[in-house]
Amino acid sequence: MSEWSKPLGLRTLAELLHLAAGLTVTAAVFAAGAWSYPVGRGTVRGVGWGTMLVVLAMGIGPLRRAWRQDRSSSRGDLA
Repeated sequence: MSEWSKPLGLRTLAELLHLAAGLTVTAAVFAAGAWSYPVGRGTVRGVGWGTMLVVLAMGIGPLRRAWRQDRSSSRGDLA
């Protein structure tokens, strides 16, 4: 079985769910902000997209760390 076809480990799955939750909450907050301030809707949406990119970028490190830990524990390493 190749390394890419193995199922996700629990740490990796938890990080993916955490990242999805963060992006969902961020989108909801900025959607509410754009709805409540129609004059600045374009600006609010732009800042929202930028914030979502930052949330995504901040989630990459923990996701990679969790993936490495899951991979090493499935091989029996002591990482």
